[in-house]
Amino acid sequence: MAVGVFDLFTVGIGPSSSHTVGPMRAAAAFSGELVDAGVLASVAGLRVDLYGSLAATGRGHGTFPAVLLGLEGFAPEEILPEQMEKRLTAIESSGKIDLGGQLDGGGTRLEYGIEDMVLHPLTVLPRHTNGIRFAALGPGGNLLHEATYFSVGGGFIVRDGEEDAAAQELAASKKQLPYPFRTAAELLAHCTSSGLDISGVMLANELVSRPEEDIRAGLLHIRDVMDECKDSAIARTGLLPGGLKVRRRAPQWHTRLRQEDPNRDPRFWQEWVNLVALAVNEENATGGRVVTAPTNGAAGIIPAVLFYATHYAPGMDTATQEVKDDAVIRFLLAAGAVGVLYKEQASISGAEVGCQGEVGSASSMAAAGLAEILGGTPEQVENAAEIAMEHNLGLTCDPIGGLVQVPCIERNAIGAGKAVNAAKMALWGDGEHRVSLDEVIVTMRETGKDMSSKYKETAMGGLAVNVVEC
Repeated sequence: MAVGVFDLFTVGIGPSSSHTVGPMRAAAAFSGELVDAGVLASVAGLRVDLYGSLAATGRGHGTFPAVLLGLEGFAPEEILPEQMEKRLTAIESSGKIDLGGQLDGGGTRLEYGIEDMVLHPLTVLPRHTNGIRFAALGPGGNLLHEATYFSVGGGFIVRDGEEDAAAQELAASKKQLPYPFRTAAELLAHCTSSGLDISGVMLANELVSRPEEDIRAGLLHIRDVMDECKDSAIARTGLLPGGLKVRRRAPQWHTRLRQEDPNRDPRFWQEWVNLVALAVNEENATGGRVVTAPTNGAAGIIPAVLFYATHYAPGMDTATQEVKDDAVIRFLLAAGAVGVLYKEQASISGAEVGCQGEVGSASSMAAAGLAEILGGTPEQVENAAEIAMEHNLGLTCDPIGGLVQVPCIERNAIGAGKAVNAAKMALWGDGEHRVSLDEVIVTMRETGKDMSSKYKETAMGGLAVNVVEC
């Protein structure tokens, strides 16, 4: 299907959409294949091989437990953190998984754990650096079924050998859309010919697959999960898990802001934006429930800028809840439209193009959403998205210890601030600018190709090797 707003904004679990959400989906899909093939009950053994970035930083990113839960049939958008903890404790104590246990075909108890996974950190499969290969074996060690998946960013997965079929399905689904677009130039042309703004074009395309009331409800649910994620982080204290001893700052910052800014003084807007971004990504680092926006590593940027839009945009201080809800929907639709451009023309995977594909694309999407809420024309919205990405070009992905904590958490706050500034800069112009969003997206893609693998979520360069972990 054509990429839509609910593909870019999905509910999942932290800390990484490409290393946690995607592998869980791939493992669940493989279990589903065993059920469909009628061989689940015959499985006596498993082999799971992880390649490239999944193997290199999988321990810090929660990849290994996510694969175990996926093999049991759990879906990242449905499982809750407390369920995860309960099942992982049971697996660790018993040394067994319930293969396909959450699926209609029933389950098969197997001795299997994290230590049984085979890691290939220096081997990159041709399709993508995030590769995972599954093999189900019979009682005599004979191969019953195998499949290779790639986690390509944002929780999206691709099955090896089905790329052409997926491309054909995408092309066919686009023909059903009233306003199909792959580039910003095409998107702006639709706005000109239809008289719609960017969120209006995106809404018209979404209406092909679901009624408007479902779209509204779904987007407001996304907003609610973002709010719950922030609130959960504010209530937590202590250190983040993983061994880096990173202190949670959201609770203290929230208390201080409530004291220094009890009446929402506009002078404190950036402190509130920073707080929301930090809180969401602290919750993500905890393995909590977050919204991929469009990835987990960049999950704090859009909620933070959306907070700005609904609290500091003109008129929002006296607006009704219905008006604020409408603003949320328009914001997410406009941001989603820009997200489609990155998925279509480049990548949102840090393991493929560096952090410019995660924080950069999220900042660009957020800038577009805010510019639309602030009354920007389609050209100004496109300019806002372009400015935000232009100043994230070359951003590396080099998390210390393979954990989505340093520099990731602060980087979300910086990315959110860039998005607000980009939107304001664009609205002070008339929409005409020298560099187009399409040119910046292509530049980001080419920069990612040229970037050394050391700086693409492998923990082999940058801060990951120059900062002592303890």
